[in-house]
Amino acid sequence: MPWSIGVDAGGTFTDFFAREAGSGRVVRHKRPSTPDDPSRAILDGLEELAAKGGIDLGTVDRLGHGTTVGTNALIQRRGGKVAMITTKGFRDLIEIGRQIRPHMFDLQRDMPPPVVPRQHRLELAERVMADGSVLTAPDAAEIAALTQTVRDSGAEAVAVCFLFSFLNPEHERQVGAAMAAALPEEQISLSSEVRPEFREYERFTTTAINAYLQPVMGRYVSALHAGIASRAPGAAIGINQSNGGLMTPATARQFPVRTALSGPAAGVVGAIHEAKAGARPSVITIDVGSTSADMALIQVGAADLSFEREVADFPIRLPVIDIHTIGAGGGSIAWFDRDGLLKVGPQSAGADPGPACYRRGGTEPTVSDANLALGRLGLELVDGGMTLDVAAARDALAPIAERLAISVERAAFGVLEIVAANIVRAIRTISVERGYDPRAFALMPFGGAGPLHAREIAIELGMGEILVPGAPGVLCAEGLLVADQKEDFVQSRRVPLTDAALPALLADAGKLLAEAGAWFEREAIPLPRRALEMVLDCRYIGQNFELHVPLAEGAALSVEVLPALDGILAGFFAAHRKAYGYAVEAEPVEAVNLRLTARGRAVAGREAALTGASTAPQPKAHRPVWFSAEGPIDTPVYRRGDLAPETKLLGPAIVEQIDATTPIHPADIATVDAAGNLLIEVRP
Repeated sequence: MPWSIGVDAGGTFTDFFAREAGSGRVVRHKRPSTPDDPSRAILDGLEELAAKGGIDLGTVDRLGHGTTVGTNALIQRRGGKVAMITTKGFRDLIEIGRQIRPHMFDLQRDMPPPVVPRQHRLELAERVMADGSVLTAPDAAEIAALTQTVRDSGAEAVAVCFLFSFLNPEHERQVGAAMAAALPEEQISLSSEVRPEFREYERFTTTAINAYLQPVMGRYVSALHAGIASRAPGAAIGINQSNGGLMTPATARQFPVRTALSGPAAGVVGAIHEAKAGARPSVITIDVGSTSADMALIQVGAADLSFEREVADFPIRLPVIDIHTIGAGGGSIAWFDRDGLLKVGPQSAGADPGPACYRRGGTEPTVSDANLALGRLGLELVDGGMTLDVAAARDALAPIAERLAISVERAAFGVLEIVAANIVRAIRTISVERGYDPRAFALMPFGGAGPLHAREIAIELGMGEILVPGAPGVLCAEGLLVADQKEDFVQSRRVPLTDAALPALLADAGKLLAEAGAWFEREAIPLPRRALEMVLDCRYIGQNFELHVPLAEGAALSVEVLPALDGILAGFFAAHRKAYGYAVEAEPVEAVNLRLTARGRAVAGREAALTGASTAPQPKAHRPVWFSAEGPIDTPVYRRGDLAPETKLLGPAIVEQIDATTPIHPADIATVDAAGNLLIEVRP
């Protein structure tokens, strides 16, 4: 039977989740990442996974991959050398930006320098007007001269960004074709292909960053593709995008900017899958890893998309799952600020040297050290693949305890309380501040450290249920198995939303549907797996930002099924009331962007029933655990794989598995549901 594999390459661990079709047999694996070359951990891990689970890699037919290579290259400023060609007079647009300070109260903090230095930003005498008409056509001789300048600059990639090219891309295509013919070794990014939307600054920066990442991601994806092909020649490889869908390696090489939030987006996709299986379709997720914590709100089985995001302080305009990230993870360092107050994060010990308890040379106190000192973590992680040192953890926490004149355990509690408060504040940003009551949601923690902190967060937010998925530490990898193939299409058309505008909007809809149909054919997606969703961005005339109004969805759409003008306006007024609490129906409305999302639905499967599990499991050990500052409690420790559906555990208890540890606090009740999730009833 064929196998599907999801691989998520994180900063500390590379996670694997494999499922066999038909039988539903699952194999999970974690191994240390190799930051110098992430592909090495993936390829070595595939062989380890095959040996561990008895998997013939020749039977693997699908492999999904979440990557941080592009994000890390942007953060570390290790992208390629880029030349940029733009409309004459606009070479400094990506540096001028919108004249907004990066931080309101920090006068010393500047925007990061553009990824294209000024001397490599070149101008071309061309101009397309706001209606798409051509005012000045580019001269072939000037294009040839620019081509020679690019060759002399030593650039590895070229970004071509012209004004209003989202309405008329012909000039960008002309320059791109000339560059490709004269400089076949160069990688070329056209803004009309990367993101054909209005708002020049965001379109230009997104295109420049795409070009900046192309050499790095091109080398990485090519090497990874070749390595996987030699081990699993039948595997169709999908690279996860920030919108939660998979794209081909060729598309990832062409549009690497789409991978900016590849791993966290896969986690949200996996969370949606598990939340539906656990009959809790509305959840707030916390994905806590070694360095960061990612939060998302899932309502009735869907997460919102955002179309503007900052990555490493650079604005990027692409559809991304709405994820809020803070520097709070297992490796987050506890430190005293100049005001004498204890802080936790955003600085992190990372994977190397890591927390003090890893015994890799780290000496600063971290969140993992605090959990170990309180007994919430065991002495072994990853099924014994990593041994922790409790004495080193206590030594790292001792200076905090001495400075505050408290015990090491109380200092550890302080560290955990601070990191929980940081996460709570972030969750309120995506829930309370947007009109959502967290008490109406279940809390779903995942990532290696998520379940360790869930209870304190739930108490603070008044949430009564915690849903821990079956494999929380590798949920991002699992999400890659259930992720759809996905492609987004957009057509900008800023016009008053009146009957006179409908013919042009319908023509745009027909154009996007034709593009989606061609994409379905190229990707060989059969009709039963096809899905389409069309939305229109609208706003009141004079507003700065638009709202997304759903128009239609289904397996097959046509312009005939789109709503009439009254229906579109009603949808906008409803969206405005939801976002702002009011709508003025007499005010004129304008359309901005028409969007179409095409999906190739994944064929999801469920895991096979656990063998050897019981509804009356026996603990594998006991250890003292501090659930409160009153003192340790002798606590039974269970293996997650020993818990069959319908098992009930009354806290205190600790549930351990290869990828995570879940504490069940005194008086709380944990139940294993039919899908294998651990549902904890919080009883303060």
